[in-house]
Amino acid sequence: MPIPASLLERYREYLIGTKGRSKNTVRVYLDDLRSFGEFLERQELAVDSLDRQSLRKYLAWLATSARGRDGGYARVSVARKLVSLRAFYRFLLQGGLVQANPIPKGRTFRIKVDKHLPVFLGKTEVVRLLQSPDLSNKLGIRNRAILELLYSSGVRLSELTALDIKDVDMQAQEMKVWGKGSKERMVLLGRPAVKAVEHYVRMGRPALEQKPILALFLNRYGGRLSRRSVEKIVKRYALEAAISPGVHTHTLRHTFATHMLEGGADLRVVQELLGHSSPATTQIYTHVTQSQARKVYLASHPRAKREKEAKRE
Repeated sequence: MPIPASLLERYREYLIGTKGRSKNTVRVYLDDLRSFGEFLERQELAVDSLDRQSLRKYLAWLATSARGRDGGYARVSVARKLVSLRAFYRFLLQGGLVQANPIPKGRTFRIKVDKHLPVFLGKTEVVRLLQSPDLSNKLGIRNRAILELLYSSGVRLSELTALDIKDVDMQAQEMKVWGKGSKERMVLLGRPAVKAVEHYVRMGRPALEQKPILALFLNRYGGRLSRRSVEKIVKRYALEAAISPGVHTHTLRHTFATHMLEGGADLRVVQELLGHSSPATTQIYTHVTQSQARKVYLASHPRAKREKEAKRE
């Protein structure tokens, strides 16, 4: 049996009203539950009849044949769907709709996910990227401001597109953003980013605005710029700057964090600026800088070079 639409709507209201989840998080949770509902329908199971055995079947289905995908979902997606499902059953348990949460917190159903080091840009690549937009037109002025803000502040895509004009304090070189769980925080801006935003507000935005609107970044029709549009902007200029493919908005967030730590910033400061709730999340960037340092050492130090050559022989 599929999950009743009325139950999904109650859960959506719970996530927004009680838990304070962002719209994007709610969308992901509900999308994960749709694939679970599809599994329940295939197995002719009800929501309250899930047990350990059927849960294992669900995870196997996700990993192999879900929605006819070749090879099923990747491990990281299966792990996320399990987290979403655990949260859903916690809601059902609190509401008295199930007698117990069939998904334990322990290691029994923990999905092992390979951790990949985040990809980041070199400093010369960043310069090429930031200089790519043509400042002779309104869209180029806007796009330069977007790229500068992403790199200068390390904000998430959702945080950037949600910005209103009032959120940016040019004088103090900082701006207010709302991160995951609608948590408010202040992020800092470099002078080049402030200059780019000031230029956009003065020259680019008035040419795009068709009626009064609070949003900072506008599309060509005068509405708030969408996340998809920003993603396209970043990919477009990455290609124009001849940067390796696969660059996206989060690459600039990774780059911000890596360059901060390379410059000597304290891990706690970077954690605060990124809006990470745990230092463990930020810790991965120290591995990136250590990995990069090792590459530079092996490529540069004469003794290290000789050792590498000897191993090849």
